[in-house]
Amino acid sequence: MEVEKLASLSSRIISAISEVYIGNRDVVDKTLAAALINGNVLFEDHPGLGKTLLAKAFSRVLGLEYRRIQFTPDLLPADIVGTKVWRQNTGTFELVKGPVFTNVLLADEINRAPPKTQSALLEAMEERQVTIEGETLRLERPFFVMATQNPIEYEGTYPLPEAQLDRFLLRLSVGYPKTLEDEIAILEARLRWKKDDPTVDLRPVIDRETFLEMQKTVEESVYVSRPVLRYIAELVRNARADGRVEAGPSPRGALALLKVAKASAAMDGRDFVIPDDVKRFAFDALSHRVVIKAEHSFEGVTGREIVERALQATHVPKESEE
Repeated sequence: MEVEKLASLSSRIISAISEVYIGNRDVVDKTLAAALINGNVLFEDHPGLGKTLLAKAFSRVLGLEYRRIQFTPDLLPADIVGTKVWRQNTGTFELVKGPVFTNVLLADEINRAPPKTQSALLEAMEERQVTIEGETLRLERPFFVMATQNPIEYEGTYPLPEAQLDRFLLRLSVGYPKTLEDEIAILEARLRWKKDDPTVDLRPVIDRETFLEMQKTVEESVYVSRPVLRYIAELVRNARADGRVEAGPSPRGALALLKVAKASAAMDGRDFVIPDDVKRFAFDALSHRVVIKAEHSFEGVTGREIVERALQATHVPKESEE
């Protein structure tokens, strides 16, 4: 597939999603960029902002299978990956697959389940496979997780450990409607839909095979120059070297930034990455991978501030250097 065709399809996908998701267009763009590289996305925001609606709209427009898991304190790992059940009539164990066997998995309120259950997703998120009672099963491509969590509610929750946060390519915030007109537009849309779930009326813009082609194009047809690679590496190292940081972005963070920058370039119709592609995703790809030292965390220092300081300290390659 040509990059120009990918850009055209991306535009059509975003327009179709925007028919039912009346919200932050930038979040839609970034979620599609993550999907194009099988990247997992964590939506960290208040309830009622359309995070679930966005995930359902994505799966329908992309022509992909969708499953949702409501995370609760009593959820077990087998409820996610599946288990083997003894069938007395046949005298054998039968594999009953869990909801993780899908293309788009919505892990709703992921921080409400205990760590043992959260960790059941780790193998699937990173290796696209699960192990059930010693048997390893590959997940069908494409596969990516969209997870949600409420950042201000702590009662009855289990904060995601750094190891699991690192599995998320991007951490995004939907945010409240920016203007009064945006708020009114949501109310008008509800009157127009005459239903609570408008995604049921969405029709696929592409099918699974076309989406896999788009992913292949991003992987194989987008060039990254050495100066841009150096820019990514220096940015990550500068964030890691900040004196307020206990643990900075790992090489996985640098790879995440590289891959999503390639997707961004392709969505813009370019077969090469520019520094602006990197800068656009720097906060979303790196800030959740930064662990602040306790004394500075108490002072209110955030991962976003660390990444912002790193961006200011990193030399941006000019066009002539690329």
